[in-house]
Amino acid sequence: MARKKTLKLATFNVNGIGARLAQLLDWLARERPDVVALQELKARDHAFPLSALEEAGYGAVWQGQSSWNGVAILGRGTTPVEVRRGLPGDPADKQSRYLEAAVHGIVVAAIYLPNGNPQPGPKFDYKLRWMARLARHAKSLVSIPGGAAIVGDFNVIPTDQDVYDAKAWRKDALIQPESREAYFKLLEQGWTDSLRHVHGEATVYTFWDYFRQHAQRDRGLRIDHLLVNPPLASRLAGAGVDRWVRLQEKASDHAPTWIELKAGPR
Repeated sequence: MARKKTLKLATFNVNGIGARLAQLLDWLARERPDVVALQELKARDHAFPLSALEEAGYGAVWQGQSSWNGVAILGRGTTPVEVRRGLPGDPADKQSRYLEAAVHGIVVAAIYLPNGNPQPGPKFDYKLRWMARLARHAKSLVSIPGGAAIVGDFNVIPTDQDVYDAKAWRKDALIQPESREAYFKLLEQGWTDSLRHVHGEATVYTFWDYFRQHAQRDRGLRIDHLLVNPPLASRLAGAGVDRWVRLQEKASDHAPTWIELKAGPR
């Protein structure tokens, strides 16, 4: 059998896997990503649609939670091997926001970073503590020789070019200096922001809220990120956003965001 030339890694905040399962399956069938990180499952573990995903050709590991949160990692033609469930550093934190697995030869950390609104306040304080914990753990992943990626909904707008109107979002937790500083400190460890690396200064959005036809008018934010360590950065072959998913009826407010990696060494 010919060896696959690229590996497609995607992240998608589905905003309710039960309500949007048909859209998820349609996207998987059309785009055929090899690895997918999902966020905001909004479903308990027993309600995760494993059978439907397996029929679509995907194995899965997941960590659900009722009403909100929840993350999963899918592997096309394989079942990811769970490495870690939950972000270390705070045993009292029971929110389902972090899942780590080995799949298709790489380690993938799927994250749903706290939103932090309203700020200032306890939710923003939790966001910053969570980001500090992520940075501490990320140091153990950045040097993995086979390749590692931290992907998901970061709820951080890195720069003003990543939002359609920075002034309109100036009071939001996603754009605060503290949020941005924590994000760039993570990159300083050696992680590469894949979309920005591939697209340079071009406008790229991954999220469009439900107000005033922002999706149709392309008034969005870039808050879904795929950070890769040096071995994967050397393999980057492409990156993009499947905005067509966001433009569907009753869609998630996020669009699937992906990168392509050249085949690694055997």
